[in-house]
Amino acid sequence: MARVVDYYVQNVIGSQVKKHRIEQRMSQKDLAERLETYAIYICRGSISRIENHARTVTDFELRAIARALKVSIYDLFEVEESFTENKKIKS
Repeated sequence: MARVVDYYVQNVIGSQVKKHRIEQRMSQKDLAERLETYAIYICRGSISRIENHARTVTDFELRAIARALKVSIYDLFEVEESFTENKKIKS
């Protein structure tokens, strides 16, 4: 069965998740633990894959990530132009 999302990039928020996490001096493990308080279970390795754009993010996860990082969901969608130019969709 074909995947629903079949791109090199699986999400558009990864860079911003990493940026906000680092700005808050939070480790990936810390973020994973904070997400658990919102009943969202994403392991440290999955946080890494999200930040590297290798894992999709559900709407529930997106909401919890924004809350855990104390930012707006919209802040996670601020995408740099260099990101969109360097991450081409598979043909």
